[in-house]
Amino acid sequence: MKRIFVFAVALALLAGAAWAAVVPAAIFTDNAVLQRDVAIPVWGTANDGEKVTVRFLDQVVTTVAKDGKWMVRLAPIKAGGPFSLTINDIELKNILIGEVWICSGQSNMQWDLARTTNAEATIAASKNPMIRLFTVGRKTSYTPLIEMAGQWALCTPETSAPFSAVGYFFGRDLQKALGVPVGLINTSWGGTGVETWTSMEGFKALPEYADWVADEYKKQAEGPNHPSVLFNGMVNPFVPYAIKGAIWYQGENNAGAAYAYRKLFPNMIKSWRNAFGQGDFPFLFVQLAPYQKIEDQPTQSAWAELREAQLLTLKASPKTAMAVITDVGDPNDIHPRDKEPVGARLALAARKLAYGQDILASGPIYKGMKRRGSDITLYFDHVGRGLVSKDGELKGFAIAGEDRNFVWANAKIVDGNKVVVSAESVKDPVAVRYGWANCPVVNLWNKDGLPASPFRTDDFPMVTKK
Repeated sequence: MKRIFVFAVALALLAGAAWAAVVPAAIFTDNAVLQRDVAIPVWGTANDGEKVTVRFLDQVVTTVAKDGKWMVRLAPIKAGGPFSLTINDIELKNILIGEVWICSGQSNMQWDLARTTNAEATIAASKNPMIRLFTVGRKTSYTPLIEMAGQWALCTPETSAPFSAVGYFFGRDLQKALGVPVGLINTSWGGTGVETWTSMEGFKALPEYADWVADEYKKQAEGPNHPSVLFNGMVNPFVPYAIKGAIWYQGENNAGAAYAYRKLFPNMIKSWRNAFGQGDFPFLFVQLAPYQKIEDQPTQSAWAELREAQLLTLKASPKTAMAVITDVGDPNDIHPRDKEPVGARLALAARKLAYGQDILASGPIYKGMKRRGSDITLYFDHVGRGLVSKDGELKGFAIAGEDRNFVWANAKIVDGNKVVVSAESVKDPVAVRYGWANCPVVNLWNKDGLPASPFRTDDFPMVTKK
């Protein structure tokens, strides 16, 4: 009898060990937010042949692990919670259904709330159980990983202070506007280029980079600025988590190669969309802030060319939006401390693009020009209730003739929806530039409170075109 009892206990222990081998992906923890109104992938690892049963509300979905992996999909669910999600004998608690957004980029996305303007008051008022925060641990890898560090947390003063400031302000405004739970996944790393956030699969669309990518992978050098290593280590582990979209603040590291960014940035967006397999999800990004010396005269500018690459991405890539922050920068600091308007403008863009709200979410965007004698008339989209100068006479406009020598121009708003530009020294103008500088001083807005994007009407050679 004793031997039978011991044998039975051994069988029970073996069964328990096999059961315990079922592990959900690292993105699934207590306090998570799952995306509403779409099929929800739930996945993880297990021993081959292991039966996995996922229970959520009235849904029970079963599968069998193969090649050490398993995945099920829950049917779409309306916003709500808190609920429990059970995976075999693992119970995840305090789960909400709402809106999930990725927050990514380099240091200006990584920049924490504790180091921003009015941080103390903002942090003190940040408690909101309807907002959940997840920060992905920093990790590089030359192969796609499935593990990552991090866990979901309720938004409190303790958890918001070290979180992405832009992400927090975005999520706070979005949650207030929508009235549903919002989950924010912060995966960012300062001083990194767009190449490192692009998947290896994505580089297949850019054959001109094949030799460089291959050489980088032969070297296996350490550090974050190598092709795909941050996608592999900090994005792939939560692919294909159901999301609504992504916000992105990056570009400073690519300013010296702004012309290449015209291809690299939209390709990176496409690589993420392909990886997540959720179609052209909304991708919202921040145009570079003003930085460096304020120039006395019009000049060439790598940062202006990077902003143009971002503007071209906006026009060419579907379901994208751009937050212009020409009023937020600091000539002496690449990390402007006032992140609240950045997050607010991204939230405004999300309400328009992702949720279809009938609002104006963009400042004026250059549309076209007409030359009349010594004047050039500029036309814009997103004029809203009309164009306006933020403070006094319009600034930041430069004009050139056939000699391509740009000089500061006189500019005035006409009929509330166009700008007429001229300069006494340029009798036969051919081109106009606005805000074309590393640190532009500009003041064209719409009356709805949003600044115009810098632009140029010409296609003259660029300083970053190699």
